Amino acid sequence: MLPVTARARRAGKRFLLFDNMLLELGFSAVFPLLSVHFVEQLGWPAVIVGVSLGIWQFLQSGTGILGGAIADLFGAKPMIVIGLILRAAGFGVMAFADRGWILMLACALAALGGMLFGPCRSAMVIKLVRPYERGRFYSILMVEDSAFRVLGALLGSWLLLTYDFQRVCLAGMAFFLLAAGWNAWKLPAYKLSSVRAPVLAGMSRAFNDRPFRRYVLILTGYYILNVQVMLMLPIAVQKIAGTPAAVGWMYSIDAVMALVLLYPLARWSERHFRLEHRLMFGLVLMALSLICVGFISTVGILFSLVVLFYLGSLIAEPARETLSAELADYRARGSYMGFSRFGAAVGGALGYTGGGWLYDLGDRSQMTALPWLILGLVGALTTVGLWLRFRHQPAPKVANLRSL
Repeated sequence: MLPVTARARRAGKRFLLFDNMLLELGFSAVFPLLSVHFVEQLGWPAVIVGVSLGIWQFLQSGTGILGGAIADLFGAKPMIVIGLILRAAGFGVMAFADRGWILMLACALAALGGMLFGPCRSAMVIKLVRPYERGRFYSILMVEDSAFRVLGALLGSWLLLTYDFQRVCLAGMAFFLLAAGWNAWKLPAYKLSSVRAPVLAGMSRAFNDRPFRRYVLILTGYYILNVQVMLMLPIAVQKIAGTPAAVGWMYSIDAVMALVLLYPLARWSERHFRLEHRLMFGLVLMALSLICVGFISTVGILFSLVVLFYLGSLIAEPARETLSAELADYRARGSYMGFSRFGAAVGGALGYTGGGWLYDLGDRSQMTALPWLILGLVGALTTVGLWLRFRHQPAPKVANLRSL
């Protein structure tokens, strides 16, 4: 019979997987279709949608250290439940957005919800999953993300084509309300950190950790590339394929690749390569694929580049998550995981706002390759920054305790 702690960890991991399924379905039903609905269907300037998504990303990730520090003090459960309700409210407002400021308000509400529940959920993975299992568990989460992302996107596309965008948003709201009820009912009152410290103490510990701070800031460039799967890639797919359903096809590619490749790829690479090397190689593949998008006009080649982009993401993302967890201080897990999202805040805001502005500029001036070339340059500079960061101070190597 398993010890009590082992049974608790196993139950906790099952809880995280089910909770993650609900959140991914709700998010993916709505988020990928924002640019398609407002830019391609309603004819709004892409910069308005980009600014709205930038507000979302910056508020959610830029204030993540505050949400994580509060969770370090009060525990995960209240922060997660309140955050999920706020995210649902944001989607409810988005359903009736007919002006730019209403869309921005909806994104701000959704972002504040994410600020509360996001760092808590990341810190819970560190708490419930042993170090030697984290890389594989992150890979499982990514497989699940991909599978339910495509189901969510297909559900959203069907609702958009059959009914309207309001139904899409209301479906997303329903999933987050269901997740809030699930957490209120089943989530134990976990404490995230090993010591109970004031909010400012945890924030200060994370912010004053110079190596961690440098790593987080360098990741800004990674997130500039990563968010294009929600903004510029869906626009490009819709434009070249001529149907919103093609966005669902794009996420189907992601799901199939994740289900087939992600876990075995993570198992193999963690035995042969360091975390930082995996992150850098994946980033290079993502940058190369985005550069090429600006020079093609056929659906087949576009989806080949989407495959290359997702392959880079499958290599980079588990390494990035594991690396962030390994660099975090156990005395303030929530604060560290909240601060780890600061690069996502800046990079996401720049990626969405700048990407939307560059897309409009390239479209007006008939220089459609311009935004994609700039994204490639960002990827190259970020890779160099990561190499310099870990050149003299490699990331800690996680031992596989089962082999000792």
